[in-house]
Amino acid sequence: MADSSFRRDRISKPIFKWAKTALPELSATEREAIEAGDVWWDGDLFTGKPDWDKLLDTPQAVLSDEEQAFLDGPVNELCAMVDDWQVNWELHDLPEAAWDFLKAKKFFAMIIPKEYGGLGFSPFAHSEVVRKISTRSSTAAVTAMVPNSLGPGELLMQFGTKDQRDYWLPRLADGREIPCFGLTSPEAGSDAASMIDTGVVCKGQWKGAEVLGIKLNWHKRYITLAPVATVLGLAFKLYDPDRLLGGESERGITLALVPTDLPGVSIGRRHLPALQMFQNGPNWGKDVFIPMDHVIGGTEYAGKGWRMLMSALATGRGISLPSLSAAGAAFCAHVTGAYARVRQQFNIPIGEFEAIQERLARIAGIAYQLDAARRLTCAALNQGHHPAVISAIMKAQATERLRIAVDDAMDVHAGKAVIEGPHNYMGSLYRAVPVGITVEGANILTRALIVFGQGAIRSHPYLLDEIAALNEKDPGKGLTQFDKLFWRHAGNTFVNMVRAKTFAWTGSLFASAPRRAGRAARYYRQLGRYTAAFSVMADLALLIMGGALKRKEMLSMRFGDVLSELYLLSAVLKRWEDEGRQDADFPLLAYCMESGFATMAERLDHILANFPNRPVAWLLRAGLFPFGRPHKGPSDALMERTARILLEPSSTRERLTAGLYHGRDDEAVGLLNHAFTLTTAAGPLVARLRKEHCHDWQEGVDKGVITADEGNQIAAALKAAEPVIAVDDFAPEKLSPQTETDPARAVRDAAQ
Repeated sequence: MADSSFRRDRISKPIFKWAKTALPELSATEREAIEAGDVWWDGDLFTGKPDWDKLLDTPQAVLSDEEQAFLDGPVNELCAMVDDWQVNWELHDLPEAAWDFLKAKKFFAMIIPKEYGGLGFSPFAHSEVVRKISTRSSTAAVTAMVPNSLGPGELLMQFGTKDQRDYWLPRLADGREIPCFGLTSPEAGSDAASMIDTGVVCKGQWKGAEVLGIKLNWHKRYITLAPVATVLGLAFKLYDPDRLLGGESERGITLALVPTDLPGVSIGRRHLPALQMFQNGPNWGKDVFIPMDHVIGGTEYAGKGWRMLMSALATGRGISLPSLSAAGAAFCAHVTGAYARVRQQFNIPIGEFEAIQERLARIAGIAYQLDAARRLTCAALNQGHHPAVISAIMKAQATERLRIAVDDAMDVHAGKAVIEGPHNYMGSLYRAVPVGITVEGANILTRALIVFGQGAIRSHPYLLDEIAALNEKDPGKGLTQFDKLFWRHAGNTFVNMVRAKTFAWTGSLFASAPRRAGRAARYYRQLGRYTAAFSVMADLALLIMGGALKRKEMLSMRFGDVLSELYLLSAVLKRWEDEGRQDADFPLLAYCMESGFATMAERLDHILANFPNRPVAWLLRAGLFPFGRPHKGPSDALMERTARILLEPSSTRERLTAGLYHGRDDEAVGLLNHAFTLTTAAGPLVARLRKEHCHDWQEGVDKGVITADEGNQIAAALKAAEPVIAVDDFAPEKLSPQTETDPARAVRDAAQ
């Protein structure tokens, strides 16, 4: 006991005083964001010694029979009634029948419990629905996903009063109400807390009686579904100058439900986000009065809106855009591999060129990784977790990697993907990518401030509790708490330093791997090495830079990239295990792991190159990377093996691209699928002709190299490739300003 008191008073106390000035101070909005949601696998990664068995024992996300029936029935029906070219270039909206179907089949109520008339689906089912629809139409996918993400439904279920839930949720469930949520305004984009939209507590008239309520004034923009919404979830700053509610006059950010037919509400105009025709637009309110019972959660939650929003985002941000992105990457893998097999140049499929294979391998790796991470995140959500940091990782990384996959797919398709028309299945997806990059927390902000900036505090095993001890009102109690936490923290860091150095000097020989790892054991060991190195470097960065680290955004982004890779690679290993460790899938696993290791090695190298304390950086480099960067990325041979998965029919290819909507046989993707099937079947015959130096199939028949039936098989494949390679063209009158199909007129009409 004496030793403990001596340590606390003589050693910990000076450190305690120094830490009060060194560790980052948290603003009220930062604290609310950090405290939203919970910690899951991200916490294990920050310890430096993740429990692989815990990861692998996590139950897989699976669909119930009812959820699968919904995918096989209503979801396929919806996809069949939507034509993306018609939506974007002719109707500038979903068909009226699709809107009616969305309401009737309760697509807007996937997350609403059955007792309120909703579908009560799991997060994984929500994800699967969004995933399939998005491979048919991004407009339909966004329309279906927004009411189930950040919107009044989620907020009402988490924070609404019983009366609010009883009234609003059934109306949202059956489509009587179309919701939207107004957060972003011209003055407040990424810095949403700086909004100037206001609500003032006062008395006013409501349904013929004087009641206590709020007078609202606002201007919002970029609000999805706003042009057609009947109820607006609104974020604003609440003021109570006459203290009618008691307490402070400035209450802070508050959330309320505003019927859009109230006097003073201006709504209905449209934005055109990258020419994607989902309903999105601005709205205004001028002296709009609502009663207090329209505040979500009632008066008790006045001023608590920021925490409510962060809590809702902890779930929705991990589902909607990651699902759309995973679907987009799988779609790119499916169509680009098929096109590279069907399309020929220099008398061979373009997929045989190594330059093309490099792109195909990257597309395949991204598709495998994003869907692995989507499933793992949904598994956590299915278990009731709300992992805020992981949700931020998923949103940023999924949308960024979709951008890479789509750019690669565009390059492989070349002119086929550039010329617009009903047969271009890439153009709309290409234009939609920047929308995902921008919304739900722009990726630049998320990468710079949230993933590591908040993750280092929220997910760290000790740091948040240490900060709480430093801010304890009773200094003696705070010092006692800090003393215990600090030395545990120091011990963990020391152990990780020893482990990280040992792994670095032995090639991860002594790192752990689960017994069931099989061929993937070396990847678990290498990932363990990077986890230990990340933990040590993050702890020393926090120790040396303290609160200044959050202003070192380039360093913070690199740390965030490493944390993101650790999570995504964990998901890849989990998928490999869940799918039965299929040998045929191993190139996908290997490609993802080698790419991720190279990225982490590069980011950690850059951190050390820019670490402000140079002696510490030199020591870390000598200890953790004694032989330079340990990983350089996938080999050329691995890239070729990975690319070939997309070029031939196989069970691996089917697993990689499962669950996509392909459309009718006479539509663009259907025609591509048909040509791919015939072309790959004829492949051995074409190879025989090439070996015998025959210029075409007819010459092969004449020389007896192939039979007449085999010649007809090759001819059928060539015939099927013609509409796949063809692009659309239009008569001049079809593009004149007098016709509805003119793109410029479409823009003008939608804006009016």
